[in-house]
Amino acid sequence: MRMTRRDFLSATAACAAGVSIGRARAATLPREADIVVIGAGAAGIAAARRIQAANRTVLVVEAADRIGGRCHTDTRSFETPFDRGARWLFEPDTNPILRLARSAGTDLFPVSLGQKIRIGRRNARAGETEQFLAALMRARRAIGEAARKKIDVACASVLPGDLDVWAGTIDFVLGASATGKDLKNLSVMDRASAPERNSAIGCKQGLGMLLATLGQAVPISLSTPVSRVTWAGRAIGVETPAGRIDARAVIVTASVNVLTAGNIRFTPELPKRQLDAAAKLSLGSYDRIALWLPDNPLGFESGETLIEQSSDGKTALLVANANGSSLCTVDVAGSFGRDLSAQGASAMTAFATDWLARLFGSDAAAGVKQSVTTRWNADPHALGAMSAAEPGGHPARRILMEPLGNLFLAGEAAHDTLWGTVNGAWESGERAADAALRKIGASKQPAPPSASKHKPVRRRRRTPAQSANDAFGFPLPR
Repeated sequence: MRMTRRDFLSATAACAAGVSIGRARAATLPREADIVVIGAGAAGIAAARRIQAANRTVLVVEAADRIGGRCHTDTRSFETPFDRGARWLFEPDTNPILRLARSAGTDLFPVSLGQKIRIGRRNARAGETEQFLAALMRARRAIGEAARKKIDVACASVLPGDLDVWAGTIDFVLGASATGKDLKNLSVMDRASAPERNSAIGCKQGLGMLLATLGQAVPISLSTPVSRVTWAGRAIGVETPAGRIDARAVIVTASVNVLTAGNIRFTPELPKRQLDAAAKLSLGSYDRIALWLPDNPLGFESGETLIEQSSDGKTALLVANANGSSLCTVDVAGSFGRDLSAQGASAMTAFATDWLARLFGSDAAAGVKQSVTTRWNADPHALGAMSAAEPGGHPARRILMEPLGNLFLAGEAAHDTLWGTVNGAWESGERAADAALRKIGASKQPAPPSASKHKPVRRRRRTPAQSANDAFGFPLPR
C-alpha cells in the first residue's frame, strides 16, 4: 500500500525534531519516500530541503547519532562552542548557506585570516615575512602555470628550487593545512581549481549547530546506518536495521572513503568507474588538539593564527582565543597529522604542549588546563577530513557527479571547484536533488550544462598577503 503524503508527514514528525529512530522505534520509520537521502551532513540537508521545496516526500537516514557530518560543534567540552570539523564558511558573495544562516538568526562574523610566523622563540622579522610571502607567491605561480598546461602531476614536482628555508613551511601551508595532504600527494589541477579562500565567515554558535538548525524541518532518522542500496530495476530503496525504505531515487552523500571501504553495499555494485574516481579523491588528514589556556599566556588577539618556519614537516597551525575565549587549537594535518592521530589522543596532546613550549616557553605549555582532540580518520562515519585529488585525479570529481540510473552521489568531493568546503557540499546536494527530481518526473527544469562547459573562475590580482591568507584553516573535515 502506498502511503499518502499526509501519512508520510505524520510518520516522520518525530524525525523532523531530530529524534533518532532506531530498532526500538522501527514502527515509526516510513517505509516509503519519493527520495531517500543517505547522510545528514551539509550535502544531505541541502538535498532534502530542495526535495521538500518541490513538494516531494524525502527521508534522510544518518548512521551517526547527530546531524552535521563533518560539521560538528562540541558544546560540552569548553565554555565556548568548539567546531571539531569545519569552522568557517567561504565565498561570502555567493554562499547560499550565509543567507539561510542570517534568516535563522545565527551570529556571523568576518574572520581575519592574517597570521603570525614564528621562527624558533621569536616572531619573524618584517624582511623574513616578505621573503616567505615572495616564496609562497612563486610556489603558487608554479602550480598555476602547470595547471594551465594541463599537467596534472604532483604539486611538489613543479615547485621552484629557490624556496630555501621556507620550502617545508610552504608545503604545510599549500598542502597539509589547506587540503589535508602533502604536496607530493596532491594534484596540480585540483589545487589550482579551488578559488582563493581569502574571505571567511565564522559562526559564533558553531557550524555544526548551524547545520542542525537548517535541518530542523527535515525528516531525519538518526542512528540508522544503511547496509544496502538497491538502485536499479523496480526495487529501488535502502535497507537499514529498522527496516527497508522503498524509494523512487536515492542520493548518497557518504564520504568517498566510506564508499571505497565498502561500508555500504550496492545492488548492483557501483561501477568500477565511480569506485576508481572515489579512490583518487581520498580524504586527507586534518585534526585539532583543542587547549583551554586561561589568561591568554600567548598574548594573542581573538582568532589570531600562527605558523612556524619548519623544515621537518612536524608542524601545526595555531588558532588562538576562539570567539574571544581561552580556547586555542593546534591543527595537525597531512602525513604527519595522520601518523600522530593514529597514535591516539595522549600523543596528540603531548605534541601540542611540546610544540607550544618550543615556540613560547614552558610557562605557556604549563598554562593548559584542559585538552580535547579530534580523530577524523578513526571516525567510522567519515574516515578522514576532506577530499583532495591525487596527481592525475582531478577529473574524478566530474565522474562522481554523473547520475547512475536512479542513484546520485553528492558531497564536497563531488564539486570540481568548491571541494573541501561546506558550501561545496551544500551545492553538490542541491545539484543531486535537482537531478533526482528530474529523474522521477518531479521537475521540468532542464539539466544544467556539463561541467566541461562551465565558465572558468576569474581570479583577481592579489597582494602577497592575500595569497597567504587562503591557505589557512580547515575548510571541511572534512
